[in-house]
Amino acid sequence: MFNRRVLLGSTIAAASTLALTACGGSDESEATETNGTVVVAATPVPHADILTFISEELADDAGIEIEIEEFTDYVQPNVATADGSVDANFFQTEPYLEEYNAANGTDLVTVAPVHIEPLGLYSDKADSVEAIPEGGQVAIPGDGSNGGRALALLADAGLITLAEGVDPTLATEDDVAENPKNLEFVPLEAAQLARSLPDVDAAVINGNYALEADLSPAEDALVSESPEGNPYANYLVTTSANAENEDVQKLAELLQSDEVRRYIAETWADGSVVPAS
Repeated sequence: MFNRRVLLGSTIAAASTLALTACGGSDESEATETNGTVVVAATPVPHADILTFISEELADDAGIEIEIEEFTDYVQPNVATADGSVDANFFQTEPYLEEYNAANGTDLVTVAPVHIEPLGLYSDKADSVEAIPEGGQVAIPGDGSNGGRALALLADAGLITLAEGVDPTLATEDDVAENPKNLEFVPLEAAQLARSLPDVDAAVINGNYALEADLSPAEDALVSESPEGNPYANYLVTTSANAENEDVQKLAELLQSDEVRRYIAETWADGSVVPAS
């Protein structure tokens, strides 16, 4: 038995940016008691879907109960984890977490890598990378780690060139060495990227939000990241004080189980979601 509750998060870039920089403060939460229940903040697809599968199929045998609280942005799940409103969260990559911790003075930690969602470049107007017009607008995630990841994808696609030696996870527009089409980059809160497609020439969209918009990196993207050697696994995350909590560790084991790997591979057979190696 589980509880899956949807909580609306920030819906515009300004609100998300404000939350990222203004919700700081030390992570002073204490370890939660081991009571057989794990409350997890997650974005809906695929994270909450994976947790629901575990809750319905695996949790009883492992002796835990999972309560899922869904959020629609990338900020509030970390806020809720840091202040102890939830025990853990499941939605983010390690580079994003590092950026969040640095900006907010928190000490959230990764527990287990679970899956990869290849980032994709999508367009309602162009049917190929080459068809993106001169001076075209390309929407990218507004947070630093995903923004850098988006620029790296555009570089791999041949649309831009990044300065030599730049770490893609830290790349900004200032690191764009060549931009032969004079593309204009439009940073947006990640949840807004799919909705921006009618208004821009293309958008680099995070995998979970692409899935929510019925977009497939394998079938709909003009270009997408390769899952091979991809460093952007999505992790189960908790506070440093809670990292060794027995219930959290049980959930981590289930998230990395063969049953979950099969569920991911069968549910997203097109490669939109790939088990982490």
